[in-house]
Amino acid sequence: MKHLLSHIKVLDLSRVLAGPWSGQMLADLGAEVIKVERPGAGDDTRAWGPPFLKDKNGENSKESGYYLGVNRGKKSITVDISKPRGQDIIKALAKDADIILENYKVGTLGRYQLDYDSIRKINEKIIYCSITGFGQTGPKSHQLAYDFLIQAMGGLMSVTGEKDQNPGGGPQKVGIPIIDLITGSYATIGILAALASREVTGQGEYIDMSMLDVQVGLLSNQAMNYLMTGKTPLRNGNAHPNIQPQDVFKCSDGQIVLAVGNDSQFEKLCEALELTELCHDQRFKTNAQRIKNLLELRSLLDQAFIKNSRSYWTQKLQESEVPCGPINSIAEALNDPQIVHRQMVRELDHPISGKVPQVMTPFHFTNSSIKVDQAPPLLGQHTLSILSDLGLSDDEIQKLKDDCVI
Repeated sequence: MKHLLSHIKVLDLSRVLAGPWSGQMLADLGAEVIKVERPGAGDDTRAWGPPFLKDKNGENSKESGYYLGVNRGKKSITVDISKPRGQDIIKALAKDADIILENYKVGTLGRYQLDYDSIRKINEKIIYCSITGFGQTGPKSHQLAYDFLIQAMGGLMSVTGEKDQNPGGGPQKVGIPIIDLITGSYATIGILAALASREVTGQGEYIDMSMLDVQVGLLSNQAMNYLMTGKTPLRNGNAHPNIQPQDVFKCSDGQIVLAVGNDSQFEKLCEALELTELCHDQRFKTNAQRIKNLLELRSLLDQAFIKNSRSYWTQKLQESEVPCGPINSIAEALNDPQIVHRQMVRELDHPISGKVPQVMTPFHFTNSSIKVDQAPPLLGQHTLSILSDLGLSDDEIQKLKDDCVI
């Protein structure tokens, strides 16, 4: 089957997570993605271990799990962009590229004449996406940022975690680098929109992606709760601030998540719990009333759930079409029969280990397929072939090596 972006070439100057995540998505969609890395060191995340991929003898390689999770399907070339000859290589690659991804500090690439204004002089149709913590403008634009910092500054940690007065209370970050990942996903959306527009206008585009902008945009219902009432949302543990009952409940042998989303589902819940009288109780008849009387409702539900096991309630509630499920570990999630059926975990051939596991991009198309036949590249694995394709001779490539440009 065809790959949707097989006609697209991406020059990925980014490193760590947000930019590489976008680059991997584009590669999965079939684009040719050339990852530019520092000679000798490469992407910072190559060293972010353990764990490291083990070679065929069981010894640790220099390929960290962090790096392997976000660089599938790319080609790797090493180039020192601080050197004029290195800048020439990037410009030569940019001439026939469709997309450039970068996440350098604001102004850095301008010093090397590799910023958008410089590149569009040689490729006016380029779609150039810059990802930074705070964007290209504003009083914080030159500050450094990481996902953890943005989760704190953007309000996410203020509504994540148990209430201060409860055991373990206090602000918590999300257990994955969620803002990096969603910023990369938003970058991909912006890039694809720019590609669609270019088909009509013939014009390229510059995309300024800010992690803080993304985080604030994700505040969603919590932001609206504040804007409409003037009241600052607080941490509420696992309880949903607007819909109830949605929380974690203790069973006799573990915990279950309940995610009732409307009054009809609440009625089904009451029937399954043999608490049908609650359906007619004016305190709980509508969602607004359940929110108002949550403490009383919570006490009644706690008494019901503790009487039986997690598996008992999961099966019974699912049969009653009440949204619920167990709190799975990562291992349990990856081995869930539904995930296995959807082939979300696959193995790709790798020159060091023989095989490397990969978690797939969740695209499923009817008339196309994702391209997942190339493992994350070794550092500089494709340098020689890429330079040869640019027309450089063996002697010229050797000179670049001698001068530590590649």
